[in-house]
Amino acid sequence: MSSHVSLGLVNPKSAVNVASILRAAGCYGVNAVFYTGQRYRYAKDFNADTRAFHKLIPTIGVEDLFECKPKGSRVVAVELVENAVPLPAFEHPDNAFYVFGPEDGSLSNALIEQVDDVVYIPTHHCMNLAATANVLLYDRLAKRDYDVTNAFIRRSRDQNNRTSHTKL
Repeated sequence: MSSHVSLGLVNPKSAVNVASILRAAGCYGVNAVFYTGQRYRYAKDFNADTRAFHKLIPTIGVEDLFECKPKGSRVVAVELVENAVPLPAFEHPDNAFYVFGPEDGSLSNALIEQVDDVVYIPTHHCMNLAATANVLLYDRLAKRDYDVTNAFIRRSRDQNNRTSHTKL
């Protein structure tokens, strides 16, 4: 079964964090990244890493994340919110639109009320935006069927990596 995964970032501040999210998006097969606010728009042109990843993953500034929600997607807020589902217990939908708050704030109650699900990562302290996106996307991968062949490893690794493991 095919799936569609998009990320929505509410007013991200740091071009470095967004560049890390775009790298994760490429690694984990995210289809698009949408963002609101002006802070990232102003910062993105000054970060070389961000410019490189825009070529791989559509990164689109929007006024309202819900207006660009991919058709048929469940909206999943990722936030430390009371009564949210802990990520280890969460079953990811096939078609998901994951929404993250800004690095220096939280998702609004009004936004939280519009989503289908709210999940949190059970850590002792809050993580930064890029780390949160990476953990969420890895959790999604770990709970799904994925390619475990050496051919997949050869396609995925860096061009300078030719290492193999011979012990069984």
